[in-house]
Formats: sequence, structure tokens, C-alpha cells
Amino acid sequence: MHFDFSDEQKALRDSFRRNLEKNCPISSVRAIIDSAAGHDAALWRNLSQGGFLAAAIPEAFGGAGAGYLELCVVAEECGRALAPLPTVSSVYQATEFLLAAGSAAQKAAWLPKLASGGAIGTLALAERPGETTPSSIEARVVGGRLTAIKIPVADGMAADIALVLARDERNALSLFLARLSQAEVERTPVKTIDPSRKHARLVFNRAEVEPVGEPGQGWKLLEAIRDRAAVLVAFEQIGGADRALTMARDYALQRFAFGRQIGSFQAIKHMLVDMYVSLELARSNCYFGAWALSANSESLPAAAARARLAATAAYQLCSTNNIQVHGGMGFTWEFDCHLYYRRSNYLALALGGPALWESRLIGQIRPAAA
Repeated sequence: MHFDFSDEQKALRDSFRRNLEKNCPISSVRAIIDSAAGHDAALWRNLSQGGFLAAAIPEAFGGAGAGYLELCVVAEECGRALAPLPTVSSVYQATEFLLAAGSAAQKAAWLPKLASGGAIGTLALAERPGETTPSSIEARVVGGRLTAIKIPVADGMAADIALVLARDERNALSLFLARLSQAEVERTPVKTIDPSRKHARLVFNRAEVEPVGEPGQGWKLLEAIRDRAAVLVAFEQIGGADRALTMARDYALQRFAFGRQIGSFQAIKHMLVDMYVSLELARSNCYFGAWALSANSESLPAAAARARLAATAAYQLCSTNNIQVHGGMGFTWEFDCHLYYRRSNYLALALGGPALWESRLIGQIRPAAA
């Protein structure tokens, strides 16, 4: 079995990378950090109109109809460029929820807008610090009206719709779609480790919602979409890790100390090798995850957990060691090292922390070993 992208997919990667190099320099990322904007709106329109972010949306709903392998290629390049875009919340989660469980009317109303960049979606899940579990959900829907506080919600300040996990009138966990433009929805910005990815506190004061999917199947649906999103986020992570490794390598070759390139010192060599090995291990797991996702394989839950854990470890190691290789300057705001470190920490928690994914992987391995 050959786990690699096709020539056409590699051409897509090269084209998309050139687009980001032109339209998403690191100065654009810093501009979002310094502004109140939730994302780079111009870049979002550019990439949406090019069909890049709608690669997995069927053509019938305004998407490119390409597939998940193409979306994995796009995700890796977004991670490499630190693209300040609502990809995790809108492309990998909200869109996937609607594709998997949305009604015909919901798909027709929202998928073309999500595909074109005319709308942004998000997932409103957490209600308190720590891992979200079924017992931690207190949000409630009565008579089609939602009462809840969700925090933090990624891209909650910019999103047009939110997929909300809440208890229905039978006290079962179900999924609901809420339009965030309602007067019954209050939004407040929330600061996080990565200021280029904006978050919000959403308060729903009996806001009008509509059900998505079967009643009582909210948690099951969440876990299924979380596996799919995990593969795509893992590709963003290896893209960022690869860029951090390249930054560290280039600096080690350019910086001289005691008349020698610092890259010739054994301690620096060891750090760079550790980064490379961790990244390549993660890449192999991500490629398997991409295959499982595109083939809708029954091995997807285990493949997603492996990709998620390996990519998280690689990105955190590469972003940390990148700062160390740069020395004292690596810790300063003016250097870009900390931007990758911040993004690595955000993505490590975006779909649940490593402990959650370790538990999910163990849960997949045990039945197979029995």
C-alpha cells in the first residue's frame, strides 16, 4: 500500500503554498493579533473563492467536490503559514456536522455559504475548564429555545452559526443549530494562549434553535466528527512543526559562535534530530489517518487518535526547541518563534487534550487485542 499524495495533490499543495506565501506573510498574522478582528477576512474570501477550503464539500452544495486528501493538503499548508482563519471551527467541524447530520433544508441553506466563505460556523461545546464530558453539559433546550453559557468558543465573535451540544426536553444530549445574530445571543471576547485565534463566551438567553440529527445522538455524533476533525487538525500541526524545524535549522546554519556555526555543536544537532524524528513519525501517522478519513474506514477512530497524539507531540517539541535554538532572542516578541509555540498549545487543546486522545486510542486497541 502506497501512502503518499498523488502528483495532482502535490501540485495543489504547491499552488496553495504559493498563494499563502503571497497573501499570508507573518506580518498578516501579527496584524490580526494586534486588531480586534477575529480572522483575516480578505484571506478567508480569497481561499474560499479559490475552492481550497471547500475541497470536501460536494459540488451540489457549492463545494469543490475533490475530497479529504485534498483538504489534508490544504490543512498542512494552513498550519505552516499560521493562517489566522476559522478552519478548525468552520471547515473541520461545523461543515462536517452539517454534512453528516444536517437536514436537506439545513444543508441547502448553509453549506453553499460555508463553501463560499459567506458564512462562518463554529462548535459551542465546553461550559467550564477541563475536559468536556456528557455529565458536564448543562445547556438545555425547551420549546425550541436554548439556555446556555458556552466558553470558550473558537471564532465565536465572527461566526454566523453555532452547532451547540445541549440537553433536550427528555434530558438527552442532542445537537442544535443556532444563528448567532439573534438578540438572545450575547458574545464577549475571551483571551487565550494564541491571540491570532480569537475565542468568545457565548450566552444564549432562550435563543431559537433547530435540531441537527437524531434526538439523543448528540454525543455519538460529536465523537464521530471529532475523529474526522482530528486528522485535519493533525495536518495543521505537522505543517506548523515542519515550519518550526525549518526556522531552527536555518538559524543554526546562519548563527556563529566561537567562530563556528551553532549547528555544528552537538547539543544543537541533537535538538534538530529529535525534532526531525518526531515530525516524521507524526507525518506517517497523519498519512494513515488521511487514508482512513478519505476511505471512511472502520479504522478511522484509532488512526485519528494516533495522528492526533503524534502530531501534538511533534508540534510541541518542534515549537519549543525552535525557541531554544534561537537562544535569548527566541523568547522575544519581535521574533516569530513564540507564534508557533502559541499555536502548538492552542491546537493541542482544540479538540480535547492528549489525555482524552490517549484514552480513546486505548479504547480502540483493547477490543482488537481481546
